[in-house]
Amino acid sequence: MTLVELQIASAISVILFIAVLSLAFYTARSFAAFTNYVDLDANSRKALDVMSTEIRQADFLTAATSASLKFQTTDLGTGATHTLEYVYDPVTKVLNRIFDGGQPKVLLTQCTFLQSGTFQRNTTPTLDNAFLPVATSQPNLCKVVQLTWICSRKILGRSVNTESVQSAKVVIRKK
Repeated sequence: MTLVELQIASAISVILFIAVLSLAFYTARSFAAFTNYVDLDANSRKALDVMSTEIRQADFLTAATSASLKFQTTDLGTGATHTLEYVYDPVTKVLNRIFDGGQPKVLLTQCTFLQSGTFQRNTTPTLDNAFLPVATSQPNLCKVVQLTWICSRKILGRSVNTESVQSAKVVIRKK
């Protein structure tokens, strides 16, 4: 082999090696993103299932802020009343469930945005919003709670994997 042939073979080998490494890196990142999407979606569905079930069975809303919702519930077996609270901490990006002032139970982590809205059951003729909003000073008028959140994770130090918005309107069925 001559020196020129050796240089050409080395250059082709380096190009192929870079191509294979690039493909491996891209594939690993794609699998990590896919795994994140699946995990974020599963966590969001579980949290929404828990919250919608409990909100439907609540007696009424007792307090609402931009970061928390507090409900009164009644145990059907004993008739005892309980408080149920959902509290969002934007600093830690965690949504907690607190039952009767006990220990917080984490429902969502890595929650970058959470918004809740409270509405009356009677509808409006506008197309924007079918329900009338409830003032925070009158939470007992609330019959519909809207929950919206976004969860995201970082891949290799960059926030490139954001789940689509999870949103639902839940109707309080009691009273």
